[in-house]
Amino acid sequence: MAPEAAAGGPLALVRTCDFIGLDVEDRRIDIDVSADELARRTPSEPTVDAYANPRRGWERLYVDHVLQADTGADLDFLVGSSGSEVTRESH
Repeated sequence: MAPEAAAGGPLALVRTCDFIGLDVEDRRIDIDVSADELARRTPSEPTVDAYANPRRGWERLYVDHVLQADTGADLDFLVGSSGSEVTRESH
C-alpha cells in the first residue's frame, strides 16, 4: 500500500490473520493490533533488504512514485492528468 512499509513503516508489521479496519469515509486503514504488540514486532531482514532499496525496475518505480493509500495509491506523475473523475472502466 505504501512504499515506506518495507522501510520500517507500520504496514511492514502486519502479519497473517491480523484484522485490518477500513474506514472509507474518513480515509483510514488501521491494523487492529495493540501498540505493545506492534512494538514487539520487527520487519524481517529480507523484507527490508529486498524492498526498501530496490535498484531498478517496477519496484524502484513503485517506491519512487506510488502515493499513499489515503490519496488513492496513484502514481504521482499521473495526478490531475485525467480530470477529477475516474470511471470504473478506466482501470
